[in-house]
Amino acid sequence: MATFLPRSFGLAETVIRNNGKKLLVASSSKYIPTTQQVRNLNVHEYVSYTLLRDAGIPVPKFNVAKTKEEAVKFATDLNSKDIVLKAQVLAGGRGRGAFKSGLKGGVRMVSTPQLAGELAGQMLKQYLVTKQTGAAGRICNMVMVTERKFPRREFYVAIMMERSFNGPVIIASSQGGVNIEDVAAENPEAITYEPIDIVKGITADQVNRVVEKIGLQERQQEASEMIMKMYDLFLKKDALLIEVNPYAEDALSGQFFCLDAKFRFDDNADFRQKELFALRDITQEDPKEIEAAKFSLNYIALDGNIGCMEAFKIILSDPKVSAIMVNIFGGIMRCDVIAEGIINAAKNLNIQIPVIVRLQGTKVNEARKLIAESGLRIVPRDDLDEAAALVVQLSEIVALAKKAGVEVRFDIPKYMLEK
Repeated sequence: MATFLPRSFGLAETVIRNNGKKLLVASSSKYIPTTQQVRNLNVHEYVSYTLLRDAGIPVPKFNVAKTKEEAVKFATDLNSKDIVLKAQVLAGGRGRGAFKSGLKGGVRMVSTPQLAGELAGQMLKQYLVTKQTGAAGRICNMVMVTERKFPRREFYVAIMMERSFNGPVIIASSQGGVNIEDVAAENPEAITYEPIDIVKGITADQVNRVVEKIGLQERQQEASEMIMKMYDLFLKKDALLIEVNPYAEDALSGQFFCLDAKFRFDDNADFRQKELFALRDITQEDPKEIEAAKFSLNYIALDGNIGCMEAFKIILSDPKVSAIMVNIFGGIMRCDVIAEGIINAAKNLNIQIPVIVRLQGTKVNEARKLIAESGLRIVPRDDLDEAAALVVQLSEIVALAKKAGVEVRFDIPKYMLEK
């Protein structure tokens, strides 16, 4: 299946959407969170570390290796027996993932530069499969070499842009670390939310309130400064999300560090953030997503064999697609105008698979007439459920025919066009 939809959300967005109505009790906004189209740049962890470090926010010493030899050198430079290797793959669950080569874990602890080099060599140019990548996995072209910390306490801190709050919101919890998703699901009261007035900006009182709620009063100044710097970075880089998990106290030194981070940036700000957007790693993206981005579209590849929306050329490049469904609700854009576009695309691309078009709204009868007179494999429907059921039936027929090596020709009966 393929569709043009919002890109996947990070933990902060998931928390907001799963707890939206409850969170808004503390917000002046009357709106519940809505799923909206999001275009954003994801960056590797080493980029997030670099941005945090340059903003004066403490992170462990690190470097990023593209070869086995570089991994040895950077591990030697750390001058430590506590070394962490992190595969730079844009997906969650790296630590529990596995490379197709058989190597287990995209996050590994080693004690010597030699071991660092050996393991990095096994990670580089290999595909890492995690719970978020699907079976195809994603290629690892870089390995971050960093010093290991031993967290005594872990906290979660994020700043994200959220429409339901009419601007940015701070999300924080005393229960940071790898199980923060479970905290959000099982104990939402452990997470605090602080909406920020986009005009007035962040205030010291707000930050102090967050620090107290998550139990960092004894490090009030340090923690408050860190959140202030996060917000400043959030604004300067046109971020949609800055997520630090965990913000942890090292048991050996007593110092606090950001041990993992996820950043997302607004694609509409690429003209202001050219250096940042130059770091986009297209090896981590579906080729169809890259092609769609050239036309300011968000393409999402899903399981299944039904394509949705009308960017036909990109969708048809996926051999799994055996039927296309288009859901049209004509308002400002009339149904007949959209229908003309679909008909022209179908003619130009010589589409040989069925296209089901759900039509509702302005000029719907005119759109139906255009489709009926086109002579193409396009079937209009008024009801969305009926359209969905029909496209499933037709896609199954096409898929079975392909599997059997039988060519199927779809001539749409007149009664189907008039229904």
